[in-house]
Amino acid sequence: MMAAQKMQAVRGDRHMFSSSDDSMVMKQILDTHSPEGRDVEVRPVLHVVEDVLRRATPAFVMTAVMGQAHLEEEAVDSLHHAELIAMLKAITYPVHRISNEVTYKCSGGVDAHTIAVAVFHSLSTYTWDAKAVMALAALAINYGEFWLTVQLHSVNPLAKSLALLKQLPDVIEYTDILKPRFDVISNLVMVMIEVTKCIISFTELPSDYISPDSSEMAKTMAHIPTAVYWVIRGVIACISQNISLIGFGHEYMSTATETWDLSTIAHKLANIQGHLTKQLELCSRHIDEKRHLESYQTLVRLFDTIHIDNMKILRALMYSKDDMPLFDGFTKKRANIDVLRRKIVMLLITDLDISHEELFVLMQIYSDAHHGKIERHYEVVWLPVTDRHHPWTESREEDFNRLAMNMPWCRLHHPSLLQPAVIRYIRDAWHFDHKKPILVVLDPQGKVVCPNAIHMIWIWGSLAFPFTSTREEALWKEETWRLELLVDEIDPSILAWIREGRHICLYGGEDIEWIRKFTKLLRQVAHDARVPMEMVYVGKSSPKGVKKATGIIKAEKLSSYWEDPTMVWFFWVRLESMWHSKMQRSSSIEDDPIMQEVMQMLSFDGSDEGWAVISRGSIDIVKEHGRKLFDCLMDFNAWKETVDEEGFIPALAKALQPYHTHEHCTRLILPGDARQIKEKVVCSECKRPMEKYVLYRCCND
Repeated sequence: MMAAQKMQAVRGDRHMFSSSDDSMVMKQILDTHSPEGRDVEVRPVLHVVEDVLRRATPAFVMTAVMGQAHLEEEAVDSLHHAELIAMLKAITYPVHRISNEVTYKCSGGVDAHTIAVAVFHSLSTYTWDAKAVMALAALAINYGEFWLTVQLHSVNPLAKSLALLKQLPDVIEYTDILKPRFDVISNLVMVMIEVTKCIISFTELPSDYISPDSSEMAKTMAHIPTAVYWVIRGVIACISQNISLIGFGHEYMSTATETWDLSTIAHKLANIQGHLTKQLELCSRHIDEKRHLESYQTLVRLFDTIHIDNMKILRALMYSKDDMPLFDGFTKKRANIDVLRRKIVMLLITDLDISHEELFVLMQIYSDAHHGKIERHYEVVWLPVTDRHHPWTESREEDFNRLAMNMPWCRLHHPSLLQPAVIRYIRDAWHFDHKKPILVVLDPQGKVVCPNAIHMIWIWGSLAFPFTSTREEALWKEETWRLELLVDEIDPSILAWIREGRHICLYGGEDIEWIRKFTKLLRQVAHDARVPMEMVYVGKSSPKGVKKATGIIKAEKLSSYWEDPTMVWFFWVRLESMWHSKMQRSSSIEDDPIMQEVMQMLSFDGSDEGWAVISRGSIDIVKEHGRKLFDCLMDFNAWKETVDEEGFIPALAKALQPYHTHEHCTRLILPGDARQIKEKVVCSECKRPMEKYVLYRCCND
């Protein structure tokens, strides 16, 4: 008869789970809530409670006892010990009272809901998160004492006697029979802790960024009392199960399968946890957006403000909780932002897909510059902008390390140090789009003096120092269309030929039949005209087909060529950079001779046929599409007499004039940012407006 009464107490009010009116229950619970503003720092308390419950969870204890495992020490001491002790002292009495009250009423057969209401009355003056933590603390005391005795009964005489009085050795003996119940208890304890953590997380959300009256918080707070109610019901159910293990004999233990209450509460709490987690994510996203907006607006204000040095700007861009956010590629050591104080700082902004050619040429220019007089005046800092929507995998980590290892300049220690607001500013203010690297130049006071100096660097290298927009404008004023501008120092042999007054032909395209015919014809014409002619194949901006053409040129000895693909890449990138640089300066295509020449070169690259630039010296240059040039050279006998009188280049230019007709097709593929492309672009040949089409190209291969 006594066993039957105890079983009824253990099962509690199962009827409540199926027919209780939730709204009535919650009204009853809300009526008990009358907080007095007591400030209970619950998270450190929960840390201790979680440690006790984890160690006292039946599955953990049984594993430790049966396997004679040694318990590892947790870092509880790492908490602020004095503050924790003070907090525990403040809640010790109500926690013990709850533990004793629940134990007594469960033993007396009181239904679980009635016990839960009594607990809420005892905790009426505390906040919702404190109620949940204190209820779990009561369970921790009850469970801790019980399972500590179970754990030590075989090695400690006092524990052995206590276990004998409570008949606890049977718990160990019938472990296999009780395992299903132990598993359900363990699951319930875990989900109670997780729900409580969610509740605490909501109370810790910063009110500066999310108001308690906001829709996100209001929806969540409406569910918090329900969550706390079911945590307390879980505590009561666990203590009830604990009581059921005391004093029962073999006849009960062999049929101990009554886990329905525990499973139902665990399922209820799991659903609550799922809902709270989603709401917490929504609130966190709302807070992050407001923080990012605030940080973004701070950046905007900082860049609009005059500073005495660049520290505020650089800290806003790169400073995080890490006091050493930089890695110095020269010293191979972590560094503070102070190493950049009052220097010209060039922010190299790329993703992890920066090409080998881009990195190699930048390193060459950087190395050349830092062996000169400007070494102490400017520094490059790599800011790796990664897509936060893609998970950070081992493969991406390897890509980052591979790039970082080769860089001789400073860089962020890790991409994660670049905050979302900074990335947004980089995209909005500096128009970074991941496809092309940019170099944003900050003067010693942190002012942006060039929004993108990468084109200046490609064109003039370290001669562009101090890399300001003013310097860029001055360099263009000094420039004329000449062969040195076209090839720079990509090939020192060409510069030597220019000084020697030789005739030079740069040609490109990937039509190998045209290349064969053109090189042989030009060589024959040059021989007949008695002019020394050097020919160099410079390929196309797209590497597709260039490697094959180069192989044939090499095998058949048709002309000189650039064996290093980086040289071909750099030749075309410099031309594209000239276009970008001119567009940044809002140059007029119609009134800018250099821009016209650059656009014609780019139109050559956009066509399917070959082309050539033929010059003598620096500025005596003629260029033409391959078919027209070939036809003109084929008719050399008709104009060869003018070569002796005027020179080869002027004679060739005059001979080409009849081939310039209005019936032509010029295709111009403009590189890069579509926002810089004007509505009206004139043809480089006939000067009439060109039609505009859209071309999508995924890659250069």
